[in-house]
Amino acid sequence: MVMFWFSLVVLAWVLFFVLEGFDFGVGLLGPVLGRDDHERGAIVRTVGPFWDGNEVWLVAAVGITFAAFPDWYAALLSGLYLPLVALLLLLAVRGVALEFRGKGDGHRWRRRCDAALAASSAGIVLLWGALLAVFARGLALGPDGEVTGTGLGRSLAPLATAEAGLGALLALAAAVLLGATFLTLRTTGPVRRRARRTAVATALVTGGALLVTAAATGARGAAAGTAVCLGVALLARWRREVAAFAGAALGVAAAVAAVFTAGGDVVLASTLSDAWSLTRSGAVATDSTLRLLTVVGLVVLPGVLVYQAWSYWVFRRRIASERIPS
Repeated sequence: MVMFWFSLVVLAWVLFFVLEGFDFGVGLLGPVLGRDDHERGAIVRTVGPFWDGNEVWLVAAVGITFAAFPDWYAALLSGLYLPLVALLLLLAVRGVALEFRGKGDGHRWRRRCDAALAASSAGIVLLWGALLAVFARGLALGPDGEVTGTGLGRSLAPLATAEAGLGALLALAAAVLLGATFLTLRTTGPVRRRARRTAVATALVTGGALLVTAAATGARGAAAGTAVCLGVALLARWRREVAAFAGAALGVAAAVAAVFTAGGDVVLASTLSDAWSLTRSGAVATDSTLRLLTVVGLVVLPGVLVYQAWSYWVFRRRIASERIPS
């Protein structure tokens, strides 16, 4: 039961970061790849039917962590409450920008919504990347499982590390790559061509940076990331758009899964002492709680997966970014 629910936690986080990853990437790239209001509108419409459904996996990931591993949930939220509040505010800004873009009249209103969408998407990606690095590195957990420290530093200090900065930059590159490869699948015309060039360039630059990291540190994960980026760049260059997007998505999924599973039984390491780290067996809820959750999960989760797959199938056609004469 413990492994089953831990696997569901990891699955929910993976689905969130992959599905919302291309959402964030599209929001980032809108003002960059769209040369006029029509093209920017086409870019936004590619994620219009999906973005709010994709956010369901954030609710699922947080909810499953809270129910199945309450001590893990408590340590993360108490130790990182300020950046998590900032994330919620940025998600709200992004939702408003997406929903209200078509509600006002005039190009100026839509340009402001596009700018808010791009800025909030960038902020969310950078924060999530830094937080994933913190998840992998750990927090200053004491012997009672509580995060030590007081004041603002207790919540902000974990982000002021080299690992957090590197995680933020890698997350930004991953979101741009996912967004660009998604746009090659979902658009026609000039936006599709620009998205393809962006995907190739982003994959090559990211792969080069990972190659330098692998050479300097010997990290196998960085070497594997280099191979994935090179493959995505080649597939995008050869216009194998489905394969390029699938490769980028699998790379992000593998990276997120590695963050949550690299510690083995440890779900949150203590930077003060290994003996104070949180383990799966130590952070899990009671057996009766897990049994109840299993009944609920077997009813709800398959329905969510089927509905989301159906929505992607219904809205599978491309969006025209070129102007089509009437």
